[in-house]
Amino acid sequence: MRDTLMTPFDDTAKFAPEADLIPDLIVDARLSTKDRAAIHSRAVALVRQIREGEKPGIMEQFLGEYGLSTEEGVALMCLAEALLRVPDPDTIDALIEDKIAPSDWGRHMGQAASPLVNASTWALMLTGRGLDDHQPGVAGTLRGMVRRLGEPVIRVAVGQAMREMGRQFVLGETIEDAIKRAKKQEDKGYTYSYDMLGEAARTARDARRYHEAYSHAIERMGHVARDKPVAESPGISIKLSALHPRYEVAQEDRVMRELVPIVTDLARQAAEANIGLNIDAEEQDRLALSLKVIAAVLSNPALHGWNGFGVVVQAYGKRAGAVIDWLHATAEALDRKIMVRLVKGAYWDTEMKHAQVEGHPGFPLFTTKPATDVSYLANARKLIGYADRLYPQFATHNAHTVAAILHMAEGVDYEFQRLHGMGEGLHDIVMRENGTRCRIYAPVGAHRDLLAYLVRRLLENGANSSFVNQIVDEDVPPETIAADPITQVSEVKRAEVLAKPSAIFGVGRLNSKGYDLSDAATLARIFEAREIEMPGAKPILSDRLGTGTDRQIVNPATGEGIATVTDADADSVERALAGAAPWDAPAAERAAILRRAADLYEDALGPLFAALHREAGKTIPDAVGELREAVDFLRYYANEGEKLTAGPRGIIAAISPWNFPLAIFTGQIAAALAAGNAVIAKPAEQTPLVAAMAVRLMHEAGVPRSALQYVPGDGATVGATLTSDARVDGVVFTGSTETARIIQGAMAEHLAPGAPLIAETGGLNAMIVDSTALPEQAVRDIVASSFQSAGQRCSALRCLYVQEDVAPALIEMLKGAMDELALGDPWQLSTDVGPVIDADAKAGIEANVEAHKARVLHRVAAPETGTFVAPTLIEVGGIADLEREVFGPVLHVATFRAEDIDRVIDDINARGFGLTFGLHTRIDGRVEDLSRRIRVGNAYVNRNQIGAIVGSQPFGGEGLSGTGPKAGGPNYVARFTASPTPMADQTWEVIAETPAVKRALSDHRDRVVSEELLPGPTGELNRLTHWTRPPILCLGPGTRAAEAQAQAVRALGGEAVVPEGELTPEALVTLDGFSGAIWWGEAETARIYAKALAARKGAILPLVTGHPDRAHVCHERHLCVDTTAAGGNADLLAKSAG
Repeated sequence: MRDTLMTPFDDTAKFAPEADLIPDLIVDARLSTKDRAAIHSRAVALVRQIREGEKPGIMEQFLGEYGLSTEEGVALMCLAEALLRVPDPDTIDALIEDKIAPSDWGRHMGQAASPLVNASTWALMLTGRGLDDHQPGVAGTLRGMVRRLGEPVIRVAVGQAMREMGRQFVLGETIEDAIKRAKKQEDKGYTYSYDMLGEAARTARDARRYHEAYSHAIERMGHVARDKPVAESPGISIKLSALHPRYEVAQEDRVMRELVPIVTDLARQAAEANIGLNIDAEEQDRLALSLKVIAAVLSNPALHGWNGFGVVVQAYGKRAGAVIDWLHATAEALDRKIMVRLVKGAYWDTEMKHAQVEGHPGFPLFTTKPATDVSYLANARKLIGYADRLYPQFATHNAHTVAAILHMAEGVDYEFQRLHGMGEGLHDIVMRENGTRCRIYAPVGAHRDLLAYLVRRLLENGANSSFVNQIVDEDVPPETIAADPITQVSEVKRAEVLAKPSAIFGVGRLNSKGYDLSDAATLARIFEAREIEMPGAKPILSDRLGTGTDRQIVNPATGEGIATVTDADADSVERALAGAAPWDAPAAERAAILRRAADLYEDALGPLFAALHREAGKTIPDAVGELREAVDFLRYYANEGEKLTAGPRGIIAAISPWNFPLAIFTGQIAAALAAGNAVIAKPAEQTPLVAAMAVRLMHEAGVPRSALQYVPGDGATVGATLTSDARVDGVVFTGSTETARIIQGAMAEHLAPGAPLIAETGGLNAMIVDSTALPEQAVRDIVASSFQSAGQRCSALRCLYVQEDVAPALIEMLKGAMDELALGDPWQLSTDVGPVIDADAKAGIEANVEAHKARVLHRVAAPETGTFVAPTLIEVGGIADLEREVFGPVLHVATFRAEDIDRVIDDINARGFGLTFGLHTRIDGRVEDLSRRIRVGNAYVNRNQIGAIVGSQPFGGEGLSGTGPKAGGPNYVARFTASPTPMADQTWEVIAETPAVKRALSDHRDRVVSEELLPGPTGELNRLTHWTRPPILCLGPGTRAAEAQAQAVRALGGEAVVPEGELTPEALVTLDGFSGAIWWGEAETARIYAKALAARKGAILPLVTGHPDRAHVCHERHLCVDTTAAGGNADLLAKSAG
């Protein structure tokens, strides 16, 4: 089975089916029934010895006392990580109150935004026994102390306790301190491998700092090592991602050019000091890149004769065996000996989520703990067999694994390894009784850098299935703790652990296919498939190709012409209108054809990518995201269409933007087609080629040409004609608020009153970063939200608020991260930021930056060719300083004081836009509070604020940002169905008094109508909440019709105001505080009302001439929380035990 793999590290191996691998691994372990029984007996004896011996270490005691799904454990760990970092007392007090104040969490279970509460929790969550109910517990004790002593005293006391706890998990804050503290264990026979605390570098400055720290540590260890053999000397573990700010496949040329000399320098220094240097393992996407770096470093002749070069191999990875084979072959070829540390693996939950989010064909890791344990045994056997060239280092705290190694490795030179603070009892016994070596992996660094390390350790070792957790739980029998994983693995029901990437949306909807951009074979397929001659485009009408004026489309990155489009002339637009016919087919047939179109889209990735790169300036990751979103729209709306009971509206004009020329173009069309309408699609002038490809694919799938026609051209002619023709029954539009208002006016004048305008418009999107946020994560998400797609996303971050206590350091890190962005031709994988769409866009953005040049904090270089704009950071006092949305890579930054955070929310709301909002915080109550106060369609917590997933994160705003319903949400397709006007049987006898109506409208208060959790990947909360909009004016005519309208509104959860008489059109222009109006009378008055609504300033409000739907009466507000933001997803880890 494995022999059939062409390349041991490609996606075939990476995502190989687990069920196919396990039988081979069991064979490879070469453990007979007799062997397994002997190992089990030895492991049971070890467990009993540990329990009869000294008290467990501090880490084991902690894990045994606090199952971190309990409030006490969670509170303690959240306090620990935050209080070691947070600089300002106000936020510290807020954290203390947040973590220990009494709360009725139960009633929010599964619904609350608080990452502590939901089944898939945000931080440090492990399952285990809770505190005894008869004891007050940590939280109860702290609450009582707060009441008695006040917060300042508690702040000091808790801070001291947290620093002491940090000391238990960190060997020393400096390498000198660590070496001193290590002496006690070294006297017992242990050696050490030091790990400099910290995560991946975000900036060149970070990377230099790590390089210096590693170099200094090696120099200090050299004094300790003296003339000892490497196996008896201390060593160091280094992370490649800490030594280079862009350690990723897309930047491979840079990595090989810049990182290899740095690692070689450290290796030569370690060789001269005669100590070991281990390359720590990274995420699976970086595996092949890591091996290239390792090969380049090892091949340096200066390292010949040194046996201290080491590599960490993660047994939970499906390619672990291939890595060990490769290391042995490399050692043979170079005549070296390599140390290999075999670990279980530390990124399990984040790797699982990544595979689901990216739509990969499977998981790169084993999905259960028993499967990982079996892999460990098989790969331990392989390592032992390669002991001629590889020095095995077995990192484990598990008695069964230790017993297995003792059984398998007789006569072989090897060592065990354990973590500082863990496994001491086990390895003391094993060293004493078997004379084995053991090395302690010990973190060194400031306590403020402890979090990410600690979370991983706790998540690995604190789940109720783990040895470390169970060893202190006397209720768990030794036989259970020392269970044989080969027996366990056959009993695990893998399907119940987590959904495959293709199935995260549940039964009936396939996830869109992803593309692993870290895989060389996948990249080669993409590169080959997109090498096409770009086809031109003509209007595609029901019975022919249309006529018009030819125009050349230009590549914004290079200025080169790529193909010709024929802009539709008046005759073509007229023929489209005359030839349009609703799609007269059963809903199931329509749905099947839309799903077929989705499959054809995926098959056509080459031409679509080529068009997205050359025409729209999309980078490769953006092109992948765009294609996947289009496919998701087709499949999601196909399902939604099958639920409908009402018929189609008729002819829909779909006017789409250039910034998502495939995804939004497809989504608008698919929703209208799913409801059975005819669609006349007008793409943006800048991007007609990819739109034409999409239309051809939908026709190929079976959509009738009379149901889908394509008319490219400019908005002033083609768009204006479509939105002013009475044969059009509705318009769906994405673009600027100003253009949407023009369309509303044209529709009010010419289309049937009540024809819907579904408009998704612009935003002034903000993000708040408070002093509890993790700076590296915040900067990562700020950069993505602001500069990905050259800032040309409706959802992009425009105004960043940073709490002043952490602003200087965070803004400096942000500048450094901006410097690492690669601007260039989006055709290249290495490009992060492509061009803006055209010369007009570039000129407008540059003029805005020039006007504010005195406040520019930072700007990077941009290519001279094409229409590139340099990512820019501008200082402002707040969002009120932004005159308008700058649709490009320009970020404005403001600072705020801790006590002013509510005012910041008020300022954001006051601008009237309501599209996206981001929040980075570790205060759970703040998540819940601010997410309910901010008036936006999509709020994101502890992640970026772009890239909404269809059906999981319905997208769309409110106020000046759009009309609703949300695209990719449950209310969208229904808006495209017919809603006949129920003619009233009365008229009004009197004119309503406007002041009375104004008073009635003023009584409105926002309230939640409903909440639901939407499907999506593990480690993420996706909650859609319906909030009451301001009231709907029920205009009748007549009391009976008006009351019927009000009843319909209230039945949907909305609020209604019934004027006591006929409301004048002027009142619709001047009144505030309502969301729209319903009229069931004659068309002449309806048109007057529609024109009055179109004459208003501010948000676009509808006139409804049929029955209202849910989105007319309710705002749809979505909240997405990254529940793995602190590094772990314990609910998932608990399931992995099987």
